Amino acid sequence: MGLLVTGNAVLSCSFGAAPSTLMVLPTNKVLVDMPAANIVDQIPLLNILPFGVCTSLANPTVAAATAAALGVLTPMPCIPMPAAPWVVGAPTVLIGNMPALSSDSKLMCCWAGVISISFAGQVKVML
Repeated sequence: MGLLVTGNAVLSCSFGAAPSTLMVLPTNKVLVDMPAANIVDQIPLLNILPFGVCTSLANPTVAAATAAALGVLTPMPCIPMPAAPWVVGAPTVLIGNMPALSSDSKLMCCWAGVISISFAGQVKVML
């Protein structure tokens, strides 16, 4: 059982160098101090901001920079690339006709990273 995730939640990526923030637009009209998130709030640079630099060799820019540096890992700027919506969410609680985003949900990145929620953005509502 996790917490309901809202805007300004703190995110972390397994290959990112810095934490990021989840930005949730108020289109679903559900507020818990901030707009509540659902599992499709996963658009890069709109909902999910960069994590500083990326260290995953699956990321083409990191791979190219590392090859140019003769095999020395060279982190490059992070551009999150979610592979699918957040997994699992809270299937019994709908926000905007989609499952609510729970603090124990994960998001897979195309560059082999796993994005997780460090702080849900609020501590009042549990799912």
